[in-house]
Amino acid sequence: MRNLMVLTIKSYLATPFNLPWLPLQCYKWLIVAPVSVISTLLVCTLIILISSFGLQNLCASISVFWARLNALFLLMSIDVEGRHQVAPDQSYIIVANHQSLLDIFVVYGFTGLNIRWVMKKELRSIPIFGLACERMGHIIVDRSDTKAAVESINKARGKIKNGVSVVFFAEGTRSRKGEVKQFRKGAFRLAQELGLPILPISIHDTNKVLPSDTLDWAPGRVKLKLHEPIPTKGLDLEDIDAIGEQTRQVIGKALAES
Repeated sequence: MRNLMVLTIKSYLATPFNLPWLPLQCYKWLIVAPVSVISTLLVCTLIILISSFGLQNLCASISVFWARLNALFLLMSIDVEGRHQVAPDQSYIIVANHQSLLDIFVVYGFTGLNIRWVMKKELRSIPIFGLACERMGHIIVDRSDTKAAVESINKARGKIKNGVSVVFFAEGTRSRKGEVKQFRKGAFRLAQELGLPILPISIHDTNKVLPSDTLDWAPGRVKLKLHEPIPTKGLDLEDIDAIGEQTRQVIGKALAES
């Protein structure tokens, strides 16, 4: 029992990078947390002001800077694979797995794509942040009301062109155990209706840097992999389930292999 207690204490006082527990906690609460909150408030306020002049491209660049800045202060090293899979000026329906809140920084800051998010309605009620997301053209849906959610997606169709892509976390919520859950159909139905290719993206190990439902952050290395796009042009509604399962298997296989 004594040896078990000693082992538990030692594991608690060390991170994956072997940094002492106390300095790491000081860095987390005195540096990471303030930078995250302040940068988000400043960037969202700036986006609200700039969007009033129709400068959407500038807003997108500012958002990428915000994501990369936070990744830097989080001491999160990000390896990107598969950028050659993406064609310039092509719009995609991006489907990604979802393990951690940090997935937003990873996808926003390091795909190199002009993206819009599909976001749940509850995020719109967050002061400043919600308005900034709306001004940037992100798609806000009410997941409790299927009809309203479909209407929100339909209104956003005109924005998904000329290299603008839309991101779905198709599992609908974060995976708590790292497994890839069953995908919802919305992303694949939209891809089929618009004739746009699906771009599967696998996000690796963000749950080790910041696990879901915790503030137990630690420095770490993650990987973002862009996979070969899956064409949907000419497919029928009956093909949606098969395309969804194909996409899930691509992402699941990549995670299993890593």
